[in-house]
Amino acid sequence: MGASFDTVDDQKAFADNCSFPYRLLADSERVAGTAYEAARPADHKAAGFPRRVSYLISPDGLIAKSYDFKDSPDLSEHAQEVLNDINNLS
Repeated sequence: MGASFDTVDDQKAFADNCSFPYRLLADSERVAGTAYEAARPADHKAAGFPRRVSYLISPDGLIAKSYDFKDSPDLSEHAQEVLNDINNLS
């Protein structure tokens, strides 16, 4: 699943344009972003935008690992790292 602070209509258009095979959450009220600590503080220069972060959720519903894109902006490397970590969970 993906999420952003965009509206439902914006998320739908984005998902349709990119043909994503997964759901996108429209978190325009920033409830999930705040709960998962992806929302930036109000005084941050990019406060209107969520941090670029991914979470690997374990089968029991807990955060097994988090990935912050400021440390690794290479998406192909990130995808492989997540796949490796998924395999290590089982």
